[in-house]
Amino acid sequence: MDLQHSMLHAATQIGLLPSRRFLALYLPTWPTDYLKRRDPSLKGPTALYERIKGGLRIAALDVEAGRAGLRIGQNLADARAMVPGLTVGEIDRPMLEAVFADFADWHSNASPLVAVMRDVSEFGDLVLDITGVAHLFGGERPMLRLLLTRLRDLGYTVSGAIAPTIGAAWAISHFARSQVVEVADVDTVLDALPVNALRLSPAQIAGLTQMGLKTIGQLRPRERKPLQARFGLSLLQRLDQAFGLLEERMVPRIPIAERYAERRFVDPIGLMDDVMMTAHDLAIHLAIRLEAEGLGGQAFHLFLYRVDHKVMAFSVNSARLTRDPEHIAKLFSNRSERLEGEYDAGFGIDMIRLAVSSTGELDGVQLGAFVTQEGAEDLDQLHDRMSSRLGTLAVLRTKFVASHIPERAVRLVPAIVHVPDAQTRPPLELVRPLRLLPVPELVAINAEVPDGLPASMIWRRVGYRLIKAAGPERLGAEWWRSGQRLELMPPFVPRKPEPGEKPEKPPYIPNLVQFNPEAGTRDYYIAEDADGRRFWIYRQGLYAGTNWYLHGFFA
Repeated sequence: MDLQHSMLHAATQIGLLPSRRFLALYLPTWPTDYLKRRDPSLKGPTALYERIKGGLRIAALDVEAGRAGLRIGQNLADARAMVPGLTVGEIDRPMLEAVFADFADWHSNASPLVAVMRDVSEFGDLVLDITGVAHLFGGERPMLRLLLTRLRDLGYTVSGAIAPTIGAAWAISHFARSQVVEVADVDTVLDALPVNALRLSPAQIAGLTQMGLKTIGQLRPRERKPLQARFGLSLLQRLDQAFGLLEERMVPRIPIAERYAERRFVDPIGLMDDVMMTAHDLAIHLAIRLEAEGLGGQAFHLFLYRVDHKVMAFSVNSARLTRDPEHIAKLFSNRSERLEGEYDAGFGIDMIRLAVSSTGELDGVQLGAFVTQEGAEDLDQLHDRMSSRLGTLAVLRTKFVASHIPERAVRLVPAIVHVPDAQTRPPLELVRPLRLLPVPELVAINAEVPDGLPASMIWRRVGYRLIKAAGPERLGAEWWRSGQRLELMPPFVPRKPEPGEKPEKPPYIPNLVQFNPEAGTRDYYIAEDADGRRFWIYRQGLYAGTNWYLHGFFA
């Protein structure tokens, strides 16, 4: 009821939402247009079918097939009888959805906020938030004309509209001519459109038609409560969204980056060296802006817009906030060395954008003759360059974990995302070996008395005479970890593969034994043999009937 009351209240308040501008693009024959562009041998009327309830139904048509009288949902046999020369093929929806998503990303060269509208289909409708962007193209009308012209030049059938709401832009692009609609003209334009323009379900459209409500202008004056009772709250929601009484939010395909620098080329470029030189120049421009705002970034993204409506994206990360253009450019240069075999500029790149995310405050640093450098920043930059060249999981460092069991006290994390945690750092007085075995290994120990210091050790069939020993340091078991397996690294989460790409293989993880808190306590000793080797060994349990293990090496 709260949502209902808020919508009824919104209906009486006009102009509450801030003024924004949206550009909607409608590509009704995109599947067949894309296939014809990919395979120029396809000629004549073309249709795609799918199996629905055991029958073959038309799922997509091109312009020629539509002019011949065919329609979506028609039986394939009837369509072939009406158009004998019809070229048909089975629709591949997952492939078309993936390609259309890339097609949507390409439009981010016009606006950084681009979304696929899935109200009707996973492909065919795009919406761009062009608030504050249109002036870069000379205004809204030249911008709309430019986007429509370049798509038509590529062979796509398209219409578009610019309006103050997403719903209005979508409705006008589908059911009216391509145009720019100002806020004052929204009511007049939308009232003349059919109720289908509100993105309603087929059942809702059929019900409204039975009532004689064929246009939005006929629907809008009707009482809202009876409409809600018969058609549900979604009808009023779509109506209020179209007229700007209720906010409708878009979900951008590419993460929003408020700070970026870009460069457009009159003649497309293709060489990786040219791309890296441009990235270096953009890094300088971006660094100047970040410095003016007192900010630094940790995640940088390079977008390469190809002329064949595809986008390549490279992302790098830094261990600490930075705005050093040389360091940023070097990260992308190292990353490009890994991707040389996969880099494909297609017919050329006509625009490059460098964006930054994960920003934070970064004060300016003044270096002088009396400044002492501890080298931490240089070490972090080295980790960044190695990670960008070898991969994130190839450069690791240890992170302390709140546990007093030695093999559980640290875990490996990527060096570039390491965040020190002082609360889990062990006390400085604890003596720990330089090398720790992931799994303690069983050894044979001789001692003068059962609970005395070890005198000799046999490990891997080799005997060691121990001349010195110190201890014990007693560690108790952690009863709450019963049945848990030791994790050297965080669990592997595979990313979704791109179309045609092989699934990512998980890294090798040894099958380590589960922790048993009932094994008892551990008494650790530091033992040294005659050759100066120092071992970290412990006795499992208390005295009689216990086993000894080697856990690490000091030198």
